[in-house]
Amino acid sequence: MNHIVNLKNGAHGRKFIASFSGGKDSVLALYKSMKVGEPIGLIVMLEEEGKRSRSHGMPPELIQAQAESIGLPVYTAAASWDDYEEVFMGLLEQAKRQGAEVLVTGDLDMPEVGCWHDKVTQNAGLKLGMPLWRMDHVETVKEFIDLGFVSVLVTVNLSLGMREEDLGRTLTHDYVKELQARGIDPCGEGGEFHTTVIDGPIFKHAIPVRQGSIVRNGDYAFMPLELLGS
Repeated sequence: MNHIVNLKNGAHGRKFIASFSGGKDSVLALYKSMKVGEPIGLIVMLEEEGKRSRSHGMPPELIQAQAESIGLPVYTAAASWDDYEEVFMGLLEQAKRQGAEVLVTGDLDMPEVGCWHDKVTQNAGLKLGMPLWRMDHVETVKEFIDLGFVSVLVTVNLSLGMREEDLGRTLTHDYVKELQARGIDPCGEGGEFHTTVIDGPIFKHAIPVRQGSIVRNGDYAFMPLELLGS
C-alpha cells in the first residue's frame, strides 16, 4: 500500500519533470502535481525528423505554445524507436542536473512494478510519480472536464469503434455518455483516441488553433491542429 501511495504522491514537496504529450492525461497529471510539487519543465519526445511528437503526432510549435501558456520550458529531443530509451534517459539526466527529483507521468493502468517508466527513473536516480494511477477511467475524464480543461480529439482508431466524425469534437460530459453508450472507454486507454488540450486552469490563455484536413492511415484517422499565427 505504501508503494501505491508513494507512486500517486511522488511529486509531493519535490521538484519534478513531467512527461508531456499535450493530451488530457498528461495535462491532468501535471495539474495535480503542480498542486503539491514544483515543476521545472516538460519532457516531449519527437519522431526522428523532429516534425511531430512521438506520442500524439503534434507539431513542435503547438507543444511550445502549450508550454508557454503553462509557463514551463520544454526538454525535447528527436529519436527513433531504436534509440528512444537512450535519448529519453539523456533528457532525464539533463532535468536531474537542473534539480528534478521526480518524473511525473499520466499513466492510469501501468503495472505496480516493472513498468518502463519505473525502470528509466530508477536508472536516472529519480523517483516516479503517477497521480492518475489506478483512477477510475470515467471519474478521471469527469474530473478533467469539471476542472475546466478543454481538449479536442485529434486521432481516432477506426477499428475500435471510433469514427471520423469524432475528430474535432471536444470532451464534454454529454460526449462521455455517448462514448460509453457506444462501448468505448471515455479515457481512450485502449488507444481508441488521442486528444490535444487547448485551455484549462493551468493555461494563462487558450491556444488559438484551427482544424486541418483529416488524414487517414490504415485503421487511424488524424485531424491535425494548426497553430493560428504560426
